[in-house]
Amino acid sequence: MATDLHRRHALAALAGLGACVIAPGAAFATTGDRVHLAAAWERQGSFHIGVLSTHEGAGQALQIHAALEVPTRAHGLCVLSDGSVLATARRPGDWLVRWRPGAGGEPQWLWQDGERSFNGHVLASADGQRLYTTETDAETGASWVVVRDARTLTTTAVWPTHGIDAHELIWDTQRRNGGAPTLIVANGGVPTAPETGRVKRDLGRMDPSLVRLDARMGHLLGQWRLQDPRLSLRHLAWSPDGALLGIALQAEHDDAAAKNAAPVLALFDGSALRVVAAPEHIAQSLRGYGGSMAATPTGWAVSCPRAHGIATFSLRGEWQGLVPLPEVCPLAVRGGALWAGGLTASLQDAQASRPLRHPHGQRLQGARLDNHWVLATQKF
Repeated sequence: MATDLHRRHALAALAGLGACVIAPGAAFATTGDRVHLAAAWERQGSFHIGVLSTHEGAGQALQIHAALEVPTRAHGLCVLSDGSVLATARRPGDWLVRWRPGAGGEPQWLWQDGERSFNGHVLASADGQRLYTTETDAETGASWVVVRDARTLTTTAVWPTHGIDAHELIWDTQRRNGGAPTLIVANGGVPTAPETGRVKRDLGRMDPSLVRLDARMGHLLGQWRLQDPRLSLRHLAWSPDGALLGIALQAEHDDAAAKNAAPVLALFDGSALRVVAAPEHIAQSLRGYGGSMAATPTGWAVSCPRAHGIATFSLRGEWQGLVPLPEVCPLAVRGGALWAGGLTASLQDAQASRPLRHPHGQRLQGARLDNHWVLATQKF
């Protein structure tokens, strides 16, 4: 039954290749003043991944450059050096795809067999030979980092994350493992069950944590927790100098007032985690929900779609302000400037006193951009 369902999903997704156009969730080529971003979006009940493009400068429309229809909502994306795009389904997801926009040929699909589900994020090794995904065991609820061969997508290793609800993972810049590569993983800590999908269960048992893993054998090198266990750790970004890791938070308090006033940003210096609070009168509007995460020389940025704005902080954690942008979610950094995607328009240099506005082109009208997009250096 599951195999038949997967086959139907795959056929529906492959049919989306007919909608692939060459004409635009951090990631695509920057040629001259042309900017390309890999992104995921939903429009009129259909889900897509693709490449969005625009020219720098106010008033330049953001357009669909290439698109692939996918079976369900996509979440995290990764772009490899050969120009192929990796995307995974939103948790609990059952598919991962590798696709080369504009190159012809069919996408390469990987379907889960029911033992685990994808948690929405994929990361590549520096040489592009290995992929790392966060996944959840369908029977126990424990989370894993699964290592795969980037060419065949076959599994080569499975490592525990020592938590539940693992979400984004990122390469560690701090080289605290004798120079050997290490991974940082955000365990969101929200209990769920296979039969109820994303439904949150027994939040009193929440156990979010940040872990450091050896990237050769998967050994645990450290684990850190916030004092408030109702703050789920979700998305990650390093400061430009690699000294601090920013973590976007999502509050899961039972009390609505406590949830709305909760912080949306935590910082990790390699040894300890601390939350960063917005002013009280501002915090209520953020509603305890941090979406995407980015850092520039100007400071930290956390997209807050429920507040229709980007919460900005200095690199030391001082509040700077809320940049308005309806239904903002994806963030990326190009040349030190923040690019942010909204519902009807996107912003270039969003942290500037006068951000440059890019209206969405006709094919993007009514589309809702998902949490992430990525800047890329390839030509399409």
